Amino acid sequence: MDLVNQFIFIGALLILLSILAGMVSSRLGAPLLLVFLLLGMLAGEDGIFHIHFNDYRSTFAVGSIALAIILFEGGLRTPRDVVRLVIWPALSLATVGVLLSAVAIAGVAHLVMGFSPLEGVLLGAVVASTDAAAVFMLLHGRGSAVNARVTGTLELESGMNDPMAVFLTLLCVELLQHPDLSPGWFAVQELAIAFIGGGALGLLGGFALRWLVERLNLTTALYPILIAAGALLIFGGANLMGASGFLAVYVAGVMLARAPYRAQQVISRFLDGLAWLSQIAMFLLLGLLVTPSKLLVDLPAAIVIALAVILIARPGSVAIALLPFRFTWPERGFIAWVGLRGAVPIFLASIPILSGLPNAQRYFNVAFVVVLVSLLIQGWTVGRAARFLGLNVPEDETALDPLDLGLGPKAERELAGFRVKPGSRALRHTYGALGLPANAQILAAIRDEKPIEDFQDAKPEAGDYVIAIVPPVEITAAQRLFAEHKATEAEPEGFGEFMLSGDGGADQLALVYGLDLGDHRSGETLADFMHERLGKIAVVGDRVRIGEVELVVRAVKDGRVKTVGLELEDQREKLPARRAARRLRRRALVWSQRTLRAIRQKRGGPPAA
Repeated sequence: MDLVNQFIFIGALLILLSILAGMVSSRLGAPLLLVFLLLGMLAGEDGIFHIHFNDYRSTFAVGSIALAIILFEGGLRTPRDVVRLVIWPALSLATVGVLLSAVAIAGVAHLVMGFSPLEGVLLGAVVASTDAAAVFMLLHGRGSAVNARVTGTLELESGMNDPMAVFLTLLCVELLQHPDLSPGWFAVQELAIAFIGGGALGLLGGFALRWLVERLNLTTALYPILIAAGALLIFGGANLMGASGFLAVYVAGVMLARAPYRAQQVISRFLDGLAWLSQIAMFLLLGLLVTPSKLLVDLPAAIVIALAVILIARPGSVAIALLPFRFTWPERGFIAWVGLRGAVPIFLASIPILSGLPNAQRYFNVAFVVVLVSLLIQGWTVGRAARFLGLNVPEDETALDPLDLGLGPKAERELAGFRVKPGSRALRHTYGALGLPANAQILAAIRDEKPIEDFQDAKPEAGDYVIAIVPPVEITAAQRLFAEHKATEAEPEGFGEFMLSGDGGADQLALVYGLDLGDHRSGETLADFMHERLGKIAVVGDRVRIGEVELVVRAVKDGRVKTVGLELEDQREKLPARRAARRLRRRALVWSQRTLRAIRQKRGGPPAA
């Protein structure tokens, strides 16, 4: 009994410390997942609590459940239009990219660790995939806002590349255990079952969950439990059938989120908290599992492999996997840099240990060091990389925290609460003239804990609490009325000195500013012109250069450009990456001239001019 109580006490203490340490680390810009991992190590065998924990089987089980929850919640947060926008490049990165990374890492492992080619591919498969928890968290951190095409590609890739990594890991383990097995047909069959089966089961599961939510009349608190249980049912069922449970649960989340559904905010809040708990528990367990003193024997080789993953394998695989797609070079560079490794490599590294393979502990040691180096280097520099490559876009100040109470199974609107934030648009009007979305209605406004009488004629104040009934599809739009807008916070440079409506005429723009738009249709709107020039679905931050000026997409709604910025300065020359490249070229030129002069002087010839 005392042992159980100690386990409960220490577990709860570690989770509490993780949350408190996370608050401090966020101010320093440190990745939260790194904090959770280090706390687990501090509590482990070489740490302050000296907890001896080496239960790989339990860690594998907990990690599976945690990853399923994280992937499902990530799927719920992936908008349908983003899926349409980036599905093919993300799929290419999740399959071709993972395979290429595994092969590249295999070559490095053969050189520095003496692994056989198959053992090298196994190590490559273990560390090849990016981590959904790390990517989702860091891409939505403050100061890291990047255009939707890049963010969506990275998020969708991290949600879909786990099946490929799991498949490669299991295939290599199987081939190492049975050297006489022919990998050709076996590999194709297993890959088809994993991807096609996982995708199909995810689609069916997502539809089934939506059907249940819309037709079952439950108390509000039971809806999130129903959804969480359904997600784990899809995950476990897919694995039992030989398909990819990770892909199935992610696709199910995407399908459930394709349109508003009942109790959406309650479910979202519950799963958000559950995903956080899953991340904390998973990283604490993985930290406990590691004994730092045992890493020393493989530490030099592991650091070399970690740097090879960041500087060679990831950039090379991204360059090849994205060849067919129209990404700019800064976008490709950012995608290559944000190949964050997290819990998945450590989780996959436990498979060789559970299978009893030779060198199993070495795979685990290397995987842990790769994750640690990735979080330290890449995780700490996501925001800086976005600014360096000029990919920052204005942050959406909308804080999606309305209180969803639900109005019953047949209601077409949800009861929601909104806090009026400083600087919000609502402060400019009275409550009766706010311009709420269609079919939305304010029921009450509360100030200083008291309802405002005749609130329709009153002007909102920061801190007011508004209770309204809103269609689920319009909750986000309603929240934008009350969201905080910090006027003192400067948006990224280069988003236009003048703002133009997308519905304005392109001919008028050319006439007023003396621009040569080239071949374009007479009477064409500015939005149509931008879409035609971009040749793809536009996102905030996309640019079209016309002579000495740039047109920048500032706002998009329902896939159509709504606002365009006119930028008169050449932002390409102000880009930090370009400035760094120019400095590097100048230094290379000076160095080459000095070297040439020294060679000529040594040979007795005349010095170079």
